[in-house]
Amino acid sequence: MPTFDDFSDTDLMRQVQRGRLSAFETLVRRHQRPLVNFFRGMGVYNDAEDMAQDTFVRLFKYRRRYRPTAKFSTFLYLLARQVWIDALRSRKRREAFEKELAEAKRRDDDALRSGTERKPDVELALRALSPAMRDVVLLSIGQGLKYEEISRVLKIPVGTVKSRMFQAMNRLRQELR
Repeated sequence: MPTFDDFSDTDLMRQVQRGRLSAFETLVRRHQRPLVNFFRGMGVYNDAEDMAQDTFVRLFKYRRRYRPTAKFSTFLYLLARQVWIDALRSRKRREAFEKELAEAKRRDDDALRSGTERKPDVELALRALSPAMRDVVLLSIGQGLKYEEISRVLKIPVGTVKSRMFQAMNRLRQELR
């Protein structure tokens, strides 16, 4: 079995495109630490290793799209930056949802203190969603899946996932108020 340690990154990608997984393993070994450091430099500390792994998953997924017109590292860090952006978006969605839930709880606590019995019910609000919207919300917020992953799980386009999430969040806001 040949060793790929002396191959350039571009030559390794050509080997990966031909189905040689050991060439991909060499790329991972070569670039894993720099990717983790990249994510840490972007302010990601706890999930830097996971994000590096997500980048390698994307690299493998998009291996056929790689063209040696630019440096391999340019392609790799383009993928890494997209992983980082997706993680930020996901975190913002989760934080907005958690904030909305906390606000609903605060209103509920205020209502209980004032003697009013009305209590927003998150489960009831989720049941008010269509099954299609509820699936997207539960997979995204409940399970932490990215839109691409939800798209594959539900076998629907990513744009449909985004649309359903937007509609679901608007509906949940209405229901929790």
